[in-house]
Amino acid sequence: MIVPIRVGVIGCGTISGAYLKNMGASPYLNVVACADQVLERAQARAREFGVSNVCTTDELLGSDEVELVVNLTVPVAHAEITLAALHAGKHVFSEKPLATTRADGRRILEAAASNGLEVGCAPDTFLGAGIQTCLRLLKQGELGEALAATAFMLNRGPENWHPNPAFFYEPGGGPLLDMGPYYITTLVCLLGPVRRVAGMARILYPTRTANRGPRAGETFNVSTPTFVAALIEFESGAQTTLVNSFGIWGHDLPNMQLYCAKGILSVPDPNYFGGPVKVRPNQDESVWREVPLMYHHTEGPGNFRGLGVVEMALAIGKGDQPRAAGELAYHVLEVMQSIEESYTTGRHVDVRTSCSAPSPLSPDDSLVVPT
Repeated sequence: MIVPIRVGVIGCGTISGAYLKNMGASPYLNVVACADQVLERAQARAREFGVSNVCTTDELLGSDEVELVVNLTVPVAHAEITLAALHAGKHVFSEKPLATTRADGRRILEAAASNGLEVGCAPDTFLGAGIQTCLRLLKQGELGEALAATAFMLNRGPENWHPNPAFFYEPGGGPLLDMGPYYITTLVCLLGPVRRVAGMARILYPTRTANRGPRAGETFNVSTPTFVAALIEFESGAQTTLVNSFGIWGHDLPNMQLYCAKGILSVPDPNYFGGPVKVRPNQDESVWREVPLMYHHTEGPGNFRGLGVVEMALAIGKGDQPRAAGELAYHVLEVMQSIEESYTTGRHVDVRTSCSAPSPLSPDDSLVVPT
């Protein structure tokens, strides 16, 4: 008999729609409450997804009904809400990043450990069929040792789709902290923990203008870099070039490629859950070949955010650590903070933490998502 873990959602903005849809489809989760600093937003989401209880954040944290808090607030609020939930005796799954400073990230891990609780953190896209298939291919060894990689995330920017895009261009935002977690988490899953980094950065345009939604036409100042280039060295010896930017579009660069001893692995967009996955042997006349996905839980085009909450609930039930664990998220946070330190000081920066790369899912793992 499945006994679902009872979930409370804090933060009912844009991303909450995908989470609530997917969590509501899982027999391992029961969303019992939602809260937002704007009560009307929480009420609207509750009506849309059939959540019975709309309350304040304090009421949600004080409720005995809630066992696991899903923290979908803006990045600068992640640490405060996560720490409050942990001190209230709740497990937490947070949107990325885990925090916006190393110190807050450490406080979160310490609070979880001292209270005997689990912390999970987005991105959970690496649990999708695409990147899981890449992990399987590497484990099988047919491509040989992974020696180097490239990764590119360059797009127009969130002012083209988000109803309140200004915070993406303030400290705590920017393409590195916003999109970097998808790419760095995927790289750590594929190549292992990071040893050291070097970075350079700049602001491409001093102002940006929202062109959709309720703030369309509003112009705001940019106060965080919108182009970040990093060199990343892994403990394995592999090296990667990572470029993140808001303000560049129309390019034809690959999302991510791993250069292995016997061939090249083309990794699908780390911001999504599916494929395609392609390989090309190291031979002069070789061509790209698409690899059938080895998993089927996210092979469709849907937005499956919340999959990490499902996996976390199953892990808690077994007494295991979730794959999208706080330790992984903290290592990714330190990599990003180290890149920022490097482009600020002009020096290579050693990454002081390490982590274990999460094991691949079993092909028969029962992560349930909508079809």
